[in-house]
Amino acid sequence: VQLQASGGGLVQAGGSLRLSCAATGQTFSTYAMGWFRQAPGKEREFVASINRSGSGTYYADSVKGRIAISRDNAKNTVYLQMNSLNAEDTAVYYCAAANRIGGTYRYWGQGTQVTVSS
Repeated sequence: VQLQASGGGLVQAGGSLRLSCAATGQTFSTYAMGWFRQAPGKEREFVASINRSGSGTYYADSVKGRIAISRDNAKNTVYLQMNSLNAEDTAVYYCAAANRIGGTYRYWGQGTQVTVSS
């Protein structure tokens, strides 16, 4: 499966962004999907994940209540709605696909930059 992330940009603190990740290739609905981020000088970290059907979602503690992951299997797309953004959310955001929740993420998108100005 090939993944293409989009939707990043520059936003003021307190603002919102919605990231999208479009998948092509093998059947999208057979993959659990995740979002990760990497800030300058830091390691890549988990943000959120969603199971194949969309009925189960999981979040890093740092984003709970502010960020929501969703998917549309008919459109082969996973989304990350980000609200109440702050400077600590500045990072390159990556989408990734795994065979199951908790599995190894084998396929990665190219990343989209999110910059939050204070």
